[in-house]
Amino acid sequence: MKIAITGGAGFIASQIADAYLERGHEVLIIDDLSTGSRNNLPAQATFAECDIGSKAARDALLAFKPDVLNHHAAQMDVRKSVADPLFDARVNVLGLLNLLEACREAGTRRVLFASSGGAAYGEQDRYPADESHATRPASPYGVAKVAGELYLNSFAHMYGWSALSLRYANVYGPRQNAHGEAGVVAIFSLKCLAGERCTVFGDGLQTRDFVYVGDVVAANVAGLERPHVQGAVNIGTGVETDINQVQFLVAKAAGRGDGPLYQEGKRGEARRSVLDAAHAKKVLGWQPQVPLEQGIERTVDFFRQRSTAK
Repeated sequence: MKIAITGGAGFIASQIADAYLERGHEVLIIDDLSTGSRNNLPAQATFAECDIGSKAARDALLAFKPDVLNHHAAQMDVRKSVADPLFDARVNVLGLLNLLEACREAGTRRVLFASSGGAAYGEQDRYPADESHATRPASPYGVAKVAGELYLNSFAHMYGWSALSLRYANVYGPRQNAHGEAGVVAIFSLKCLAGERCTVFGDGLQTRDFVYVGDVVAANVAGLERPHVQGAVNIGTGVETDINQVQFLVAKAAGRGDGPLYQEGKRGEARRSVLDAAHAKKVLGWQPQVPLEQGIERTVDFFRQRSTAK
């Protein structure tokens, strides 16, 4: 198949591109390199360096005529979305619409969309949250992700597409971007390896569902190979872990014993977040394989090796 991947120079999507190429698919990557790295681009993929909201992105899709769009490009920082919601909407809503219009013209029939479980559900009524849980996003970022799902569903209905929204928990692992709040495991890893103390916002007792990037890649492979699966599907572990515990595990893997420094908490962030992924097992045959401690050890080792290679 011909697959276009947006954000394919980034942490998650570059590893999805690797997996698709290994399975013999033809891949086009669209990325403006604002947060992604050229080093993440697989040599076998075609690369278009452009913004997803641009005419260049539309032209690239029209020339490539993908069978499938895998959309991961995004403004992904919750705090930035609070500080500049207009920018967040331009990237995460209007950028998506630009791509969908191009896909409509190009004859694309399948779309996989990287959504967000934690940001979409907001403060949960039940733990873990399944896909029937109300969406009550507490940040502009979460609002944009929910809007993206709705726009995608409307296009699928109007044009007969197959559309799958993967609602990710907190993804971590090798290649994670250490800039912005989304990359807490990467941030802690670099701090600990540099011999510095980690900063925790709030009391550190806020919980998240941490899912390893290799498991997320497997979900995207499963979603590609099961075109009949549509709608929203949670991709998480069903396990809550507080930020203090994450900091402890990262410090342990890095051989450090320092505790964190605490600062005032941030607006727009949920207190607890954990996803029920039973539906993913049922419809995609997917379930997480990598325990958190093992995944953190792999992540810290990745950053250790990268710092040693410099």
